[in-house]
Amino acid sequence: MKAVGIVGTGSYLPENIVTNNHFAEYLDTTDEWIVERTGIKERRKAAPGQATSDLGAIAAQKAIEDAGLKPEDIDMIITATVTPDMLFPSTACLIQNKIGAVNAGAFDISAACSGFVYGLSIANGYVATGMYKNVLVIGAEVLSAVLDPYDRRTVVLFGDGAGAAVVSEVDEGSGFLAFDLGADGSGGDVLKVNAGGSRMPATEDTFKQGEHYAKMEGKEVFKFAVRILGLTSKKVLAKANISTEDVDFLVPHQANIRIVDAALRTFKIAKDKTIINLDIYGNTSGASIPIALDEGLKSGKIKEQSMIVMVGFGAGLTWASTVMKYSGKKKGEQISA
Repeated sequence: MKAVGIVGTGSYLPENIVTNNHFAEYLDTTDEWIVERTGIKERRKAAPGQATSDLGAIAAQKAIEDAGLKPEDIDMIITATVTPDMLFPSTACLIQNKIGAVNAGAFDISAACSGFVYGLSIANGYVATGMYKNVLVIGAEVLSAVLDPYDRRTVVLFGDGAGAAVVSEVDEGSGFLAFDLGADGSGGDVLKVNAGGSRMPATEDTFKQGEHYAKMEGKEVFKFAVRILGLTSKKVLAKANISTEDVDFLVPHQANIRIVDAALRTFKIAKDKTIINLDIYGNTSGASIPIALDEGLKSGKIKEQSMIVMVGFGAGLTWASTVMKYSGKKKGEQISA
């Protein structure tokens, strides 16, 4: 089995910034109330007519360029999203066409906020076995399309964005060391969009009743997230045969500052060793981890040979974590100073 890791990253956030004061103008809320409970100050919103594939394609192009590759070098595209452009074709196929990855297969996965790490695990298998050389994993969401603007429980939390990573063979001793994936479908009702599928096809009534908007039981999601964060973290560290003291950086799903604080307590890691951007982007679901990873790398905080833990949790209910010793280069490649 080949050593596999991330060799290029990219991200994209829409230009439109929505501050907490926007919601305070028409909802029973304030900037202080939102910040105190979530840590979120602002989030990005896609422009009219801007879909998930549009955001994902820009992030993908940046990741491919960062990896020193061309679109035609990509063998497979995996897109993690719960807000696809349409039911079919897949958003991955639409991105493939937009970026000109003519040699790539393409498919979507739906694991909500855990989706990007799920995608990395699939890509790892493809490359480790020699089936493919370069796999592009994208997390992209336009969550504003499924939010009720008058539901304070959801509309203040979520934002739009996209992140991407190229997964390829790396030098031995680097790359992904372990994965832990899981699901508990009995909790599927605590975070969902009811209408638009085969269970509740779209009708005039479902639209009027707001069934196409995301519904969330916030307290249940919070309890699940804090509990599962500790469990999956312990499992993945044990699989990688490392301790929390070995972790240089934590890249958690950007859901809520209180959940991130719970992660800090679990890992006993300093806040400056945790990539946090939820204050300016909100919860971007499957895009949150790749966006945070890209920013951590581009800022120079995460360096070559840094030990990174990425952990996500969300609707499904799902969870996913991975330990990666960051290489930043393909096998045998030298990085210039």
